[in-house]
Amino acid sequence: MTGAQLKIAVIGLGYVGLPLAIEFAKKFDVLGFDINSSRVSELADGIDHTREADIEQLRCAMNGTSDGRLRFSNDISELSAYNVFIVTVPTPIDQFKAPDLQPLLRASEMLGKILKEGDLVIYESTVYPGCTEEDCVPVLEKSSGLKFNVDFFCGYSPERINPGDKVNTLTKIRKVTSGSTPAIADLVDRIYGSIIVAGTHKAPSIKVAEASKAIENAQRDVNISFVNELALIFDRMNIDTNDVIEAAATKWNFLKFKPGLVGGHCIGVDPYYLAHKAESLGYHPQVILSGRRVNDNMGMFVANKLVKLMIKKGHKIDGARALILGVTFKENCPDIRNSRVVDIYRELIQFGLHVDVYDPHADIDEVHEEYGIQMISDIEHKYDAIILAVSHEEFRNLDYAIMKFGEKAIVFDTKAFLDRNLVDARL
Repeated sequence: MTGAQLKIAVIGLGYVGLPLAIEFAKKFDVLGFDINSSRVSELADGIDHTREADIEQLRCAMNGTSDGRLRFSNDISELSAYNVFIVTVPTPIDQFKAPDLQPLLRASEMLGKILKEGDLVIYESTVYPGCTEEDCVPVLEKSSGLKFNVDFFCGYSPERINPGDKVNTLTKIRKVTSGSTPAIADLVDRIYGSIIVAGTHKAPSIKVAEASKAIENAQRDVNISFVNELALIFDRMNIDTNDVIEAAATKWNFLKFKPGLVGGHCIGVDPYYLAHKAESLGYHPQVILSGRRVNDNMGMFVANKLVKLMIKKGHKIDGARALILGVTFKENCPDIRNSRVVDIYRELIQFGLHVDVYDPHADIDEVHEEYGIQMISDIEHKYDAIILAVSHEEFRNLDYAIMKFGEKAIVFDTKAFLDRNLVDARL
């Protein structure tokens, strides 16, 4: 399959799929496919609510270049005209912290119905090692009636999108690639190498590529859990954790992680995929899951510490008014997936506080649909407690003195983001 013969369809147009489709459209004919008709219509109008796409690049890709062009569709029949399919659907966890492969398997079943001899399916969704060949390929074979590595082929190239990051963008992050045969591995590597300026790393197998993605985020999760545990310890000593980290970071080989809430589509999810695979093989991971337990409990710790501070200052807890600033999983982006800010909100509600949530980046309707929280669109009240949960740049210059209800009001900065003179407590 030569470059001129490649016609690429990107399946799933979220934070990962859309930037990928735009870049490939500079080189190839690309179909951006999503089962969500509203999302397809939005993009066809040159609008992206995720804010991951450069709107000018999006419109240029749709207008086409001498080498390629981008179209959008939710019509499955249109996929049959393409021969390379890149799957970027979400891979969440369920309520029991187990991998939920349903979106991935449904996408595989759908592709199987239009798969032809010689076609290539590349998965980017984060999975556990072995998932592509052991879970997805059988679905492709059953749905298509074709034979793997004879009639069709697969590749895996884990996504490395960092939502909200306008510096480390898709083409500037080195890409891991892999394929189901040596020749396909070379082809997958060439396909991505055509758009990734930072270069590629061809893994020796699909399983290795899958595992590399899983450990990237598990490693970061464990490192954050260590400093979160330190925060729990130093809180009992009345020591500021960030002061300790600043002092320790004067040594050249200290890793400067900071305490905080760990959510999002990767770090708070991927370790469970790795743990699930390990447990299926009879090994019960200790470090990975202990790190997850620490990080999953940080929202409850923040809420309980705030209530203790309020009691110490003489507040009546039941009926007190609190404001949470930020609900997205990270700063300066609208992504609310797996937000742990919700844990703070729910714990404070159980204490009897009246809690408002304000976030200029998050979509009010999306937050209500996902978490049942009715956000406020403007800050109009005064509060007994203010919790800065996400370090959006807009929050740096708010007038906290005006927002506080009296001298006893507490400002709790969970991100060590604000001027220290403005806050009563930091995480």
